[in-house]
Amino acid sequence: MTHRHREQAHSYSSFCGDISEDTVLRSTEVVIIGAGAAGLMCALTAAGRGRQVLLLDHANKAGKKILMSGGGRCNFTNMYTEPSNFLSQNPHFCKSALARYTQWDFIGMVGKHAVPYHEKKLGQLFCDNKSSDILEMLLTECDQAGVELHLDTSIQTIEKVESGYLLDTTLGQVQCQSLVIATGGLSIPTLGATGFGYQVAKQFGHELLPTRAGLVPFTITDQLKELCTELSGTSVDCLVSCNDQSFRENILFTHRGLSGPAILQISSFWESGDTVEINLLPDHDAASWLQEQVAERPNSELKTLLGEIFTKKMANLLADNWFVSKPMKQYTHAELAEIAEKLGSWKVVPAGTEGYRTAEVTLGGVDTREVSSKTMESLKSPGLYFIGEVLDVTGHLGGFNFQWAWASGYAAAQYA
Repeated sequence: MTHRHREQAHSYSSFCGDISEDTVLRSTEVVIIGAGAAGLMCALTAAGRGRQVLLLDHANKAGKKILMSGGGRCNFTNMYTEPSNFLSQNPHFCKSALARYTQWDFIGMVGKHAVPYHEKKLGQLFCDNKSSDILEMLLTECDQAGVELHLDTSIQTIEKVESGYLLDTTLGQVQCQSLVIATGGLSIPTLGATGFGYQVAKQFGHELLPTRAGLVPFTITDQLKELCTELSGTSVDCLVSCNDQSFRENILFTHRGLSGPAILQISSFWESGDTVEINLLPDHDAASWLQEQVAERPNSELKTLLGEIFTKKMANLLADNWFVSKPMKQYTHAELAEIAEKLGSWKVVPAGTEGYRTAEVTLGGVDTREVSSKTMESLKSPGLYFIGEVLDVTGHLGGFNFQWAWASGYAAAQYA
């Protein structure tokens, strides 16, 4: 380390401690903390209507989750977005913002920037190339609107003052009229996720609803370990149900447990100890299908018939683990009923989830009953706004969480 570098490091650490006397007091109209999807959208929209905006983030680059989302292709919205695609203890809260900035509005911006995209399935829109197309689009819009973005910036303290809020930051003291919290949830800590927004909410008198990982794979108990490990990498179209919710999508066996879109979806409705029901034959009534096979192919073995629906490997494993495979005509009614029950409603009690490390979203957060659904402004502390995932609004898998970020960011920007 050269002498010059040591000097810099030293002066920086002393600067990080107490705000020194000679630190310039910056003043701006709007400060947005968090340069993710919601923060960027709010910044470009507020600046676009003439507000002076300072956008801060503690990470070394903006939009890290945008970049890694959708396997690097960013599932940036869903064509079929509606309020029923969101979970919240206050289900009406999301309606107003979603109605005022729709998926078509965002698709319009994507079109204006000539970002190529396609529908993968179920209304899910993905970039043709890579997710950085969406991030670059948002950064370009911010830039053109005059947003001042500062990365690698931490906030030490926030206090309410007469004219708004006063922040102690690594940039020095910053004063603003409106303070927007867009710091997200606890998902994927390696990308910089922290509970910062929840602490701010608490400081200003907000109730927090319990947080937990959502859209996350299940880990399984030892008795299923072998099956899942053997089938690791196998994907099956299933109907998965739990707590009166069902999703028809693929499940994926992994060496850690169960994943795939159907599992991620149902995980948001699962609580520790709950049973998850998996219908491995969603296109058939299992009992009638088995009866048909007995009638039409009495001499065929069960594993042969299952091999026509699942992979050979999976059919053999299921036949060996769950049933004694023999020609269909040799099964009793009771045995067939048992096989039907297992195929049509395989009951699994997950050991847990993989947690925030791999979760796509955080359930719970700032109670929306204490936030205006029109403006996203705190009902406890005027001039304070909450947008995006820090709020207790969680979308299903498929681009809905991004649409909530765009819509809530846009709504707050009209008033902040």
